[in-house]
Amino acid sequence: MLELKNISKTYKQFALQNINIKVNAGDYYVLLGNSGSGKSLLLELIIGLIKADTGSIHLNQKEITNLPIQKRELGIVFQDFALFPHKTVRENILFALAEIKATKKMSASILLDMARVMDIGHLLDRYPGTLSGGEAQRVALARTLVKKPKVLLLDEPLSSLDVQLRSDLRSLLKMINQKGQTIVHVTHDYEEAVALAQRVAVIDKGRIIQQGNLKEVFQNPKSKFVADFVGIRNFFKAHLYHENGKSFAKINGKQKIHLLSSDNEGEGYAMIRDEDILLYDEQPVSSAMNNFKGVITDAVPARLGMELSVKTEFADFWVLITRDTFLRMDLQQGKAVWISFKASAVKFLRV
Repeated sequence: MLELKNISKTYKQFALQNINIKVNAGDYYVLLGNSGSGKSLLLELIIGLIKADTGSIHLNQKEITNLPIQKRELGIVFQDFALFPHKTVRENILFALAEIKATKKMSASILLDMARVMDIGHLLDRYPGTLSGGEAQRVALARTLVKKPKVLLLDEPLSSLDVQLRSDLRSLLKMINQKGQTIVHVTHDYEEAVALAQRVAVIDKGRIIQQGNLKEVFQNPKSKFVADFVGIRNFFKAHLYHENGKSFAKINGKQKIHLLSSDNEGEGYAMIRDEDILLYDEQPVSSAMNNFKGVITDAVPARLGMELSVKTEFADFWVLITRDTFLRMDLQQGKAVWISFKASAVKFLRV
C-alpha cells in the first residue's frame, strides 16, 4: 500500500497543499487533472526527485519520505520515455537490471521473459530513435518493470499516441495490473480514467478535490469543478453485444440501449453526454431507438442551463436543457417525462 499523508510542497510559485492519498496493493489508481494542476509534480514527490516541505510518504507501512530514489522500490515511466538514445532496446533494459545487481544469466532470462510479455522481442537490437511512440512506450515500461517495483508510476503514458495505439496500450496496462502490479497513472483524459481506473482522484490547483471509485466521482461530483471537468455524468456498467447486425449495450443488467460499435462483445461502460439527451412531455416520434419514460427527481442550475436528474426503471440519467425550456415545459420535481438519445450519442469503453 502507498500512502501520502498531509503532503505539501511549494515549488516554482506553485503549491501542492495537504495531499492525502491511499493506494491499496493491486489498485489501478488514476490521478486526473488539467495541465498545471500539480499531478506530475506529485509523481516527482512520490518517486523522490523532489522533497516535500511537510507530510510523509509510506510504502507498505514503511516511511520512505527521505529515502533516495533507488531505495524506494518504486518505478516511473515519464511522458518522454527517457530511454538512452545511444543504447539499443536490449542495452536499455539490461542497464536497469544492472542497477538491481542481477547476474548475467538472470538478466538474460528476465530480459527474454519481459520481451515476450511486452511483445518487444523483435525490437531488442533497435535504437530508441527508430521506434514508434507505441514501441518506445512498451520499451520504457519493460525497462521499469524488470526492477519489479512495488508501485508503477505513469506520467501521461498515452497522451502522445494515436487512437489505435492508445487502445493497445490500455489493454497492455490492464493486463499488467491484472497480474498484480499496483499502478498510479497521471492523466488529463477522463476516458483513460473510465477505461482503466479502479479508483480515481481529481486534482486542481494543487489540491485533491475529490477521490473515490468511478461511480462516486463521475456520477456524484461533489463540486462544480469536478462536474465541469469530468464533463459526463451518464456512465453505466454495460455489456456490449451484437444482434441482427445491430449493436446493443445492456445497462445495469436490465435494459438494452442501441449504440454504434464495432468492438468485440464484452463488459465495459456506456457513456452519454447530458447535452445529447433530448427531453419530451410525451413519448417522442423520432428516428432515435432509445426512448425511455422517467420521472424528474432533481433540477439544478448549470453553467449552460439546467441539469435535470431523470429516474427511469433501469438507471438515473442527467439531462442538460436551457433555462427557457425548463420554464416553458414547467419541469418540476416529480413530473413524468420521456428522454431520447441517438445510438451515435452512446460511447462504449471496454474494461
